[in-house]
Amino acid sequence: MPKREITGTVISRAGEKSATVLVERRVIHPKYHKTVKRFKKYIIHDENNQVKVGDTVSAIECRPISKSKSFRLTAIVKAGE
Repeated sequence: MPKREITGTVISRAGEKSATVLVERRVIHPKYHKTVKRFKKYIIHDENNQVKVGDTVSAIECRPISKSKSFRLTAIVKAGE
C-alpha cells in the first residue's frame, strides 16, 4: 500500500523532535461549484530538530510514533522568513 505524502507549512514547534504542519487542499464545493480551501493540521516527527516556524516541509506517513504522530519529515522544501 503506498504511503501518503503531505506538504505544508510549519506553524509551531510542538516540543522536542516534533512540529505542527498546516496542510491546505482545494476542493470544489458540491453545491456552489466554487473552489474552497480546506485545512488540516498534522504533527510530524523531526528527528534532528531542523525545521523552523514558517518553513514549507514535506512529510511521509510512517508507523505511529506517538498517539498523534504518524508522519515523519522527509525534506524542507522552502525555508521560511
